[in-house]
Amino acid sequence: MSGWIAVAGLGPGAEALVTPEVSAALAEATDVIGYVPYVARVAPRPGLALHPSDNRVELDRAAHALDLAAAGARVVIVSSGDPGVFAMASALFEAVEARGGTGADIRILPGITAMLAAAARAGAPLGHDFCAINLSDNLKPFALVEHRLRHAAQGDFAMAFYNPRSRARPHQFARVLEILREECGPDRLITFARAVTTAQERIETVTLNEARPEMADMRTVVLVGNAGTRRVGRWIYTPRGVPAP
Repeated sequence: MSGWIAVAGLGPGAEALVTPEVSAALAEATDVIGYVPYVARVAPRPGLALHPSDNRVELDRAAHALDLAAAGARVVIVSSGDPGVFAMASALFEAVEARGGTGADIRILPGITAMLAAAARAGAPLGHDFCAINLSDNLKPFALVEHRLRHAAQGDFAMAFYNPRSRARPHQFARVLEILREECGPDRLITFARAVTTAQERIETVTLNEARPEMADMRTVVLVGNAGTRRVGRWIYTPRGVPAP
């Protein structure tokens, strides 16, 4: 039997936002590997082995998938959102590189990111040039986070932030807000989108002057507009272009 690995994005939370391609891969799988809450989203069935694991063992998870596939298993590694956005696709290729390559059949199955789902709920805040920044310092120093944040703000990008504030580093998001106020001014619009597309969803848009660190947690995606981002009724949008000087 020939094994394969699919790295699949489960989307931001709502089952309706899981793509048919991902659903088909899960239907064929013999094994599903991933972080505990993501594996919990996959319905058990006969012939399917579920392998939940902790959040910080991505390379071990990837190695396990490669071993299973080499033995003939059909493996789906699940991530939330899109697997290529701060998720398991990169970790799998790190494991492949560490082994000097592999003959495994690997497919990356895209999903709807929390960033894009949050933007859709708010309107169109990412309608022009934008960037995404992971604010966690687990895999990079916070000084680099600050550097990238400041330069993105100076470049007038709209911005999407993942992992803004955890119990282990509650003070860092306060520093992020300070930098944004320094670079963007107090009136820039910022949207806090928590648990988007789930029953716990909460969307709130305020100015940077009104933003407080406790408005974000690890289930929140934070969207910051550029200089042209504006309100129209209850919606937030960023115009598609910049007027010529």
